[in-house]
Amino acid sequence: MNQFNITLSDNSDTLTLEEGEKERLDIVLAQLLPELSRSRVKQLCQDGHAKVNGTVRKASFKVKKGDTLALEIIPSAMEQVEITPENIPLDVLFEDDDLILINKQPGLVVHPGAGIYSGTLVNALAYHFKTLSTRGGELRPGIVHRLDKGTSGLILVAKTDFAHHKMTEQWMANGVTKVYQALVWGKPDPPSGEVISHIGRHPKDRKRMTAEVEGGKRAHSRYKVIETFPEAAKVNVHILTGRTHQIRVHMKHLGYPVVGDALYGGNRHKHLNKAFEAMPDYPMLHAALLRFTHPKTQEQLTFKVDPPKGFLECEKALRVWPA
Repeated sequence: MNQFNITLSDNSDTLTLEEGEKERLDIVLAQLLPELSRSRVKQLCQDGHAKVNGTVRKASFKVKKGDTLALEIIPSAMEQVEITPENIPLDVLFEDDDLILINKQPGLVVHPGAGIYSGTLVNALAYHFKTLSTRGGELRPGIVHRLDKGTSGLILVAKTDFAHHKMTEQWMANGVTKVYQALVWGKPDPPSGEVISHIGRHPKDRKRMTAEVEGGKRAHSRYKVIETFPEAAKVNVHILTGRTHQIRVHMKHLGYPVVGDALYGGNRHKHLNKAFEAMPDYPMLHAALLRFTHPKTQEQLTFKVDPPKGFLECEKALRVWPA
């Protein structure tokens, strides 16, 4: 069991309560604990594990700035499944006593869940590292943030609970810079801009997210075109929040879906598959840059990594397609 405590005095882009404003307890806790799903947080609240100013409160209780929240994170039945260490190769870019930075390969699920209990980054971490933080729960040891299965690139892992807590605080305070590279259909016009919306579950398709939904979480992205091709473009996307599928949803919302994204981009990539053999079957989205302050040394660290082979091959194909 883990204990989470915080006083609502922060005014970050993740926590958007203003003076005098009130919000549901489960919504605020889900914003503060991105490693837990909203449904998991709500269940913990309903089971009596959440307190506001020392008093047990249900999920619907309205909180405000100045309130002190406490949540006991009790392992669920699914979280009691034992993680099996697996010798999955990892590209480790940085490691010290507090943190691990990994260049995740596309196709690797970050943590177990939804019937997946092996072949994940967590299984690989359990094999390669003796110490990981426990703050994320039994199924997410060390996981500070997530990348979609098909997304490649930089992902940060905490070895200690102290490092995990400090990095979560940085994420909450918008102190972490995250820049992605993406290949998108079409040529974004204007060539740079930003999207601010509220992302939530699609009302008819629960596997998808949508950019405008009542009760959705505030999402903020900035994009800039790096290069254009006959039918597509390469863009940098700087995300100032970290919502599920945020870049994929925002680029679709703008009318320029990510190449290879079957969930949000339709079947346009299939035409590319016919023209070029062995094209990747995942979204062309890569976490290229991560900048943060080290939780112990306070040194500002910046890491960059190039896209994987599949991304580069797709980029090469788009430069000449259609012939």
